[in-house]
Amino acid sequence: MKHQNLQDRTRKIALDVIKLTEKLQRDDTSKILGRQLLRAGTSVGADYRAACRSKSKPDFISKMKTVLEEADESAFWIELLLDAGKTSPQAAQPLLTEADELVAIAASSVNTAQRNAE
Repeated sequence: MKHQNLQDRTRKIALDVIKLTEKLQRDDTSKILGRQLLRAGTSVGADYRAACRSKSKPDFISKMKTVLEEADESAFWIELLLDAGKTSPQAAQPLLTEADELVAIAASSVNTAQRNAE
């Protein structure tokens, strides 16, 4: 996958997370879960940018593992919001699909980088 394409995708998921969390109800549960999603979902893009500027192969691997963790955590919070009935499947499903795809891309990148580092 092209570097710029992934930067665009990680920025878009951050923007989509912002839009989703702004539409959540204002009850305590939605605020807490939304804040957690907002933190994780916006970190994916920032962490990927950091990985692109890594100083070494081990640094790249470490930063991509963080991208993987944050994308997976984002998927968790989206699933929890769905399961708790705090958002609709129509609003959350595209975001959940993208988070899952970013998890797969990051995992593949980590595995490839680790193989090439050996």
